[in-house]
Amino acid sequence: MPSADILIAFVLATAVFAYMPGPSMLYTAAQTLARGPRAGWFAAMGIHVGGYVHVFAAALGLAVLFQAVPVLYAVLKLAGAAYLIWLGIKLMRNREAGVTADARVEAKSPRRAFWESISVEVLNPKTAIFYVAFLPQFTDPSAALPLWAQLMVLGTVVNVMFSSADAICVVLAERITRALRGSDRAGVWLHRLGGGILIGLGLRLGLARG
Repeated sequence: MPSADILIAFVLATAVFAYMPGPSMLYTAAQTLARGPRAGWFAAMGIHVGGYVHVFAAALGLAVLFQAVPVLYAVLKLAGAAYLIWLGIKLMRNREAGVTADARVEAKSPRRAFWESISVEVLNPKTAIFYVAFLPQFTDPSAALPLWAQLMVLGTVVNVMFSSADAICVVLAERITRALRGSDRAGVWLHRLGGGILIGLGLRLGLARG
């Protein structure tokens, strides 16, 4: 592995990126506001699991394909944007919120949030580009550990740190939902707010250059 100085710089740089407000934070907060705390935690878990797909891709060199084939990058980006917008519209149209929600719907929401979040993370090519651009700066070709293994270790650290930031957002959003618990009207507006955030994220991803 790289020297201690490089590893310290890696941890500090990762912390800056992780705790800088970004799409995954807004996404987990939106899921928490619209579907409740359990769905928020499952959404954070889904993003974490989806993050490992990008870690594996970076370690195996697959993410370089996005740089070599711009069309592939554009297609995946638009697919991810469309999926986020679709999820947002679904949340905004859902009127079953808060304590009035049907038990069957409540039971499905966390599982659905988990699988949807994996898809959202995997369909975000910007994450793949981030890993392939960021991680190699902190590897050491002369180290005993193979390069792909170094990328796996560093990628895991990045993923865990980003997930810790998402967890903080879930906790903060959970406090808001608790304060508004028992109000059907507030529940409807939380669904609309969560859906609006997802639609905004989708538009931002789809319209962003590069």
